Amino acid sequence: MAANTDAVQSIAFQGEPGAYSHLACTIAYPAYTPLPCAAFEDAFVAVNEGRAQLAMIPIENSVAGRVADIHHLMPASRLHIIGEFFARVNHHLLAVKGAKLDDIKTVRSHVHALGQCRNFIRMHGLQPIVSADTAGAAAEVAARGDKSLGAIASELAGRTYGLESIAGNIEDAEHNTTRFLVMARDPLEFDPRSGPCITSFVFRVRNVPAALYKAMGGFATNGVNMTKLESYQIGGAFAATQFYADVEGHPEETNLRLALEELDFFSREVRILGVYPAHPYRYKARLAAD
Repeated sequence: MAANTDAVQSIAFQGEPGAYSHLACTIAYPAYTPLPCAAFEDAFVAVNEGRAQLAMIPIENSVAGRVADIHHLMPASRLHIIGEFFARVNHHLLAVKGAKLDDIKTVRSHVHALGQCRNFIRMHGLQPIVSADTAGAAAEVAARGDKSLGAIASELAGRTYGLESIAGNIEDAEHNTTRFLVMARDPLEFDPRSGPCITSFVFRVRNVPAALYKAMGGFATNGVNMTKLESYQIGGAFAATQFYADVEGHPEETNLRLALEELDFFSREVRILGVYPAHPYRYKARLAAD
């Protein structure tokens, strides 16, 4: 399908307007028009069909862990990872105008957001109610107009639906950060001399003893830093496991090239999903940890 020239500068995200993915789009790509999509698959389709140039996809959170379904949806999308973005998550208690904290009796949000604000909810004796997403919870509170209802969502959601922030930064963990992947139809031609980069790929090991151990050995012996390794079942068979990995470096660099060659020897399939610049947050977080 031909791309819609009116949407060349669009970036798709999953969720309602005001979602944290929407907020990430506005920060990372302020010149692009955010395109809300009902599901992750819809965001991928929007890019494949040319209705959006990019997709902003959350992959993991420092508190809640990995985002469900993303790892097996990404390879099927046939899109390429061209960047990453780390967004600090600042939760706000939102309510209709005129409401005060003492008025709030119940609070709605996504199950992860409620879990990330457990201490605040308990401290103020609020009854948590699970919603499909944070922005949807904010929209529902605005529609009901009830001062006893609150929503935990982004400040952007508050502005989007005309709600007031009763309390800000109410998350339990100060490190609450979500990592997003930026995806496009075409791969990024990244020059390894231009700076640090990340290579993301999926693979399936052969059904032989110690296959994963042997496959990983090449990264250790060649000094490649693997920052992420996730496994998940595919095809409904418990014997068929696919792995998703992020490593530091470029496939054209000797050490990573040799490691990938060894991985390929012990694997049924190795597919690179993207080679892209490493976000500066990685190194700030590493320095803070040291």
